[in-house]
Amino acid sequence: MAVEHVEIERKFDVDEAFELPDLGGAPGVVEVREPVEHALEAAYYDTADLRLARARVTMRRRTGGPDAGWHVKLPAAAGARRELQSPLGRATKTPPKAVLEPVLGIVRRAPAAQVASLRTRRVVSELVADDGRVLAEVADDHVTGTALPAAPGEAAVVTTWREVEVELVAGDEQLLSDVAGLLVAAGAQPASSPAKLTRVLAHRLADAAAPPAPAQAGKTKKGKKKKHRHAPGTPAGEVVRAALAAQVGALQDADLMVRTGQPDGVHQVRVACRRLRSTLAAFRPVLDRTQTDPLREELARVGSALSPSRDGEVAVAHLRELVDAEPAELVLGPVVARLQQEAVRDEQAGDAQARKALNAPAYLQLRDDLDALVEEPPLTEAAGRPADEVLHEVVARTGRRLRRSVEAAQDTDSPEALHDVRKAAKRLRYTAEAAVPVLGAPVVELVSALKSVQEVLGDRQDTFITRPLCLQLGRAAFAAGENTFTWGRLHALEEARCEQAERDFWLRWPELRSVLKSRST
Repeated sequence: MAVEHVEIERKFDVDEAFELPDLGGAPGVVEVREPVEHALEAAYYDTADLRLARARVTMRRRTGGPDAGWHVKLPAAAGARRELQSPLGRATKTPPKAVLEPVLGIVRRAPAAQVASLRTRRVVSELVADDGRVLAEVADDHVTGTALPAAPGEAAVVTTWREVEVELVAGDEQLLSDVAGLLVAAGAQPASSPAKLTRVLAHRLADAAAPPAPAQAGKTKKGKKKKHRHAPGTPAGEVVRAALAAQVGALQDADLMVRTGQPDGVHQVRVACRRLRSTLAAFRPVLDRTQTDPLREELARVGSALSPSRDGEVAVAHLRELVDAEPAELVLGPVVARLQQEAVRDEQAGDAQARKALNAPAYLQLRDDLDALVEEPPLTEAAGRPADEVLHEVVARTGRRLRRSVEAAQDTDSPEALHDVRKAAKRLRYTAEAAVPVLGAPVVELVSALKSVQEVLGDRQDTFITRPLCLQLGRAAFAAGENTFTWGRLHALEEARCEQAERDFWLRWPELRSVLKSRST
């Protein structure tokens, strides 16, 4: 079983003449222990087209040092990088199945073989606090990296360099900044490459085919994603391809969340599938639907396979919050215990169900097909038209679809009618978000209004899961001889929430209709 380690570090390029400064002067450091030298050897594995490296993931088998074993390093987030560590075992030519499983959504059915090797002479110095805790480790690395030939007849490419890594142990970000300042003052430079393997394979990664830049790129000073703007005259096909690339990337990130047990992973996979389906449907004038409709159908199947897992998780979580908010005298019987048992059952069943869905051959083929779609989208003649013209038409057409759904809901008492409205609102929202990089502010207001409506209708739809669950758990409680009053009360509260959500929607609809009308003119 893999052990997870969170790595917070900074890397620096240094030349051979560089000398480590006195790091005992860093605030909070009272001792720099005698350096310890390690001889490390690592074999790095990837697919022939370097899928892992391009996804900012590294997989290696390291010998030597205190952490010998298989390591899978995941993309950095918020300055930290998660690393999954597994025992060495006997496998050397190919990674064991258990090591590959977390990144199966990236590797899929392509074989993973050794692509590089690194030999490192590492000298580690520990920075210690007055209570004996190791605050950080400073590693001075002399590295020889070898990129193995990618094809017969090619020569191996050997790279040598020296770098210094500072990794937090019990210290904080301030210590990391303080030590970094001392190293820079001594002549070190922030590393030009985020990882050793990236430096070794730089010549191949530069040649590797990459999808176009996503429509949302970079971050503002506050850490929020900022919009990448396309000029109005940009061909529609280019804008659609960028949107697809971003959404396929989001699906890959969400897939990785599920496989590594991260919270909200199943939800993010479903959202990514819905966005892709909406984009492929809305931009049919730009994309050949004979090639994209089968992808939409498969995306729908993936979403449906994950629905019970996500729906049950949301329902139980909401009911637990509802019970917590109830006066103690209204919570009769072991209600909390039953909900806790249900949460555990849902988590176990949901995890197994999600992994089964994401390991299915059809899903892995879908992921390959989506990559091919981004690399070479089946564009129609309309793809050459200016993006602003096409997007205005697409948003207007999708908006008309929403208005027809609302009109149909006004003429029926069927509970499915407002669910159809919610689905139409989602499609319009995702379409409008894809249009923001071209159309800008005029559709931002529309996106905001749609989010508000989605939240209301989402609350309503959730009660179609929570109410049957109240009945199910209430019956089980009755069969066990427990007091069922609270289950009936919870059901009534959820029924009231549904009715209130419906009223809220009809109150908000005139404002949204007004925004839709202004966008269509």
